[in-house]
Amino acid sequence: MSTVPPALAAAVGPLPEGVELPLPPVFESVEEERRYRKEQLAAGFRIFGRFGFSEGVAGHITVRDPGDPDAFWVNPFGMAFGQIKASDLILVDHEGRVLEGRRPVNRAAFVIHSRVHAARPDAVAAAHSHSLHGKAFSSLGVPLAPITQDACAFFEDHGIYDDYRGVVNETEEGERVAKALGAYKAVILKNHGLLTVGHSVAEAVWWFVTMERSCQAQLLAMAAGTPQEIDRETALLTRGQIGGHLAGWFQARPLWDQITASDPDLFG
Repeated sequence: MSTVPPALAAAVGPLPEGVELPLPPVFESVEEERRYRKEQLAAGFRIFGRFGFSEGVAGHITVRDPGDPDAFWVNPFGMAFGQIKASDLILVDHEGRVLEGRRPVNRAAFVIHSRVHAARPDAVAAAHSHSLHGKAFSSLGVPLAPITQDACAFFEDHGIYDDYRGVVNETEEGERVAKALGAYKAVILKNHGLLTVGHSVAEAVWWFVTMERSCQAQLLAMAAGTPQEIDRETALLTRGQIGGHLAGWFQARPLWDQITASDPDLFG
């Protein structure tokens, strides 16, 4: 039998000899990893665009530069998610200086993401947008409940930032958002939307996609009646099965396969 990583064992079970699962790549150089991260980021924006997560100029995904942990790549201000290529991405440091690129950066993207990346050295990527169900659910000021298997990925693993003060323009507010995120994989920004992080772009994007859908599912369930919650022990068990870093990366694979096949220009 082929070895299955423990994080995926519950999903796939034992594999026949010679059958392998795709796993996160290992790189031989910083340049190679940088190119990969930028391509993943461009693909992440295309996925956001495909899901309809855009709202004017709002929304941003970032990935830490592998050669400079105090700098990250982000989307150009005002560019449509569905048109972003790897070559369009902007490199900015934690002080807001553009290090590479030809367009400005959304001030809110810098303020929020610079503080998140500074507070969470493990967070290689962070994702935020004004998605419809995420912002609707955020207005309730409550955490996601463990009412579905997918929602259990966030059980006792997401925070709530309940101090909305308008468009984020000051680093102090970015620091408060980072504090609300804490060590979690996600935070609900009250009256604003969702923010997720991960050890890879794929993981952060997947958490955002499935959190947005979990918000939608809870809103629908609440509109129809009184949702029945999964008990705490089972919710924690389920989170351990589907809520880890490798599980998040792996669950994004179908989205990546689809977007890179349909949008090969994103590598440009």
